[in-house]
This record gives sequence, C-alpha cells and structure tokens, in this order.
Amino acid sequence: MAVIRDVMPAFELYQPTSVADAQKLLELHGQDAWVLAGGLDSFDWLKDRIRKPKAVVDLSGIEELRGVRTVSINGSEGIEIGAMTTLTEVVNHPLIKQKYDLLAQAAEVVASPQIRNQGTIGGNVSQDTRCWYYRGGWPCYRAGGNICYADTPEGRNREHAILHAERCVAVNPSDSAPALIALDAKFVVRTRKGERIVDAEDYFIGPDIDITRLHILQPGDLLTAIRIPPTWAGAQFYFEKVRDRNVWDFPLMNVASAMATSGDRIDRVRIAVNGAAARPLRLKAVEDAIRGKPRNAATGEMAGKLAVQGAVPLQFNAYKIPLMRNLVKRAVAGVAMEEATWAS
Repeated sequence: MAVIRDVMPAFELYQPTSVADAQKLLELHGQDAWVLAGGLDSFDWLKDRIRKPKAVVDLSGIEELRGVRTVSINGSEGIEIGAMTTLTEVVNHPLIKQKYDLLAQAAEVVASPQIRNQGTIGGNVSQDTRCWYYRGGWPCYRAGGNICYADTPEGRNREHAILHAERCVAVNPSDSAPALIALDAKFVVRTRKGERIVDAEDYFIGPDIDITRLHILQPGDLLTAIRIPPTWAGAQFYFEKVRDRNVWDFPLMNVASAMATSGDRIDRVRIAVNGAAARPLRLKAVEDAIRGKPRNAATGEMAGKLAVQGAVPLQFNAYKIPLMRNLVKRAVAGVAMEEATWAS
C-alpha cells in the first residue's frame, strides 16, 4: 500500500483585496503569518516543510500594490513601483527603460522569463538567502543554532561572503537590490505605527544587526512600494551579473552603477554590489575616491582595488576577490561585459 506524504504543512490562506486588510491580518497573526507575493521563494520553503506558518497572506488580489506610476518626490517627478509589480513589467515599462534603465537591466537577468512573469519586485528585494545549509533545515546561526556550517573546514562556501561576515557567511541573492541602491530608491513600508520610508540601502541588514533577517521588515510590516527619485534619471548606467548559468542562477556577484560626467570627469556616482556580503553593499569609499577623476581604465583599476580592501576569502570562494575587483573596475571604466572577462 502506497503512503502519500503531505508536501506542505497545513495553514489558513487569506486573500485580502486592500493593503489595510492585509496589514490587519499580518498584525493579527504576528510571527505565525507568512507574506505570499509571487510565491516562487515561498513555495520552496513550504514544500520543503522548513517554514510552517499558521497563516499565509496572499497579496495577489491587491491592485493598489501593482503598477508603475509617476509621483512627486520632494517636488520633482519620479516614479513609484508597486511591490507586487512583476519583474517582466519592470523590464518592459517604457518609463523605466527610458529614464531608469539600470533597474530594467537588473530585472531582466533575474532567473528565467517564466519566473520573471510571476516574480515581483517586492519579492526580489525581500527574498531570503540561498545558503543550502540554512534552506535545508540545518540548525545554523541564522536558523537559531550556534554554528555556521558553511564556515567550517568541511563547509561548502563557494557562493558565500568575502566581506562583513559575522558568524553567518550567507549572501543576499537579489539582482534588483544593487540597482535600486545605485538609483537612490526609497522603500515604502507600512508598519503598525504608519507609513515609513527608508533609503534602499537601509532596507537591508546584516548579521551584526539581526542574524535571522536580510531586511528590516518585522512581523506585521508590509513593503508596499518602491519610489525612484529623478536624481539619476537618464544617467550613464552599468549593470553586470556573473553566474554559473545564464538562466535561472542567482548571482555569484553583480554590480550596478549610476554616473554623471562633466566632459571626461566623473561628476556624480553611486555604485553597489551584491553577492559579496549578507546585504547589498554601497561602495561609498570608491565613490568618494573616483569623484572628479577621469572615467578611464586607470580610474577603474584604482576603484577595483579599493573595493576589495578588507575582503577575506573562505576556503572555496577566493575567486570572488578578483571577480569583485574587476566588476567594479569595469563599471567605473564603462567597459562592456563582452569586451573583457571577469578575471582580466
């Protein structure tokens, strides 16, 4: 007689049609609630029975969380992207492609077309780390244990951190996150106390702040929108992602930059990388060092070396140091990916 094992734990499914109703449900169930956006990351957790929420709040029926619209940001016209807007919509939206193409480039390399059709911008920035020990149910630091299995002599850590590792060496897997940081985006979060707006780079946190989370959302909080001010509209953008396979894979590392030049000199610049640490990193020291300098190979070389200062490799990821150095070098110099290899 065949035995059929349940593939998911039982839970109550709620499908609110407004942000207010969704937030009430999240507040009601607290730590027992799970937010369902596109569902791609959520169903992995649920079918593997690693997460066992008592209540799942499905946001797919909330129209106010969808779409791209123009809004006034500090008196100037920017855009607001609903958190439930799919990555495909982000890639194809004419206003994003015209003014903020850096985000379109980043969204277009997320996974595969089928996943981008379902995955959301809010889900992409809020997903959990992909460390296989953690996602396999091992009792590591991030899961409440007292060890990082990846950071042991026997650990498999090829995809893990080279910077700012503190007990946990897992990395943030988002492609859109560094692009949003480079664009100086603002994240709109609904909390019990009302609406809170935070800079993109402050939405993400590392293990020094809370080892159990990659972002600031607390139980009951809801990311509702992402706003992009016109500060970097039409700037010179650069995005590059390195991964093992061109489709599906999460980044081994990626880089995003927004730059404005005066003649051949770098006037304004923002640079961010992901895949190097538990949170996307804005490279402020690099920005300060290259401001006012010519945008050329020499400046790129200097920027790359500065970017990896303090990097500490694990047993199997030393390749990430030259990878990060050269990604930053190319982003600053403006060298297209096809013109160089990452180890050059």
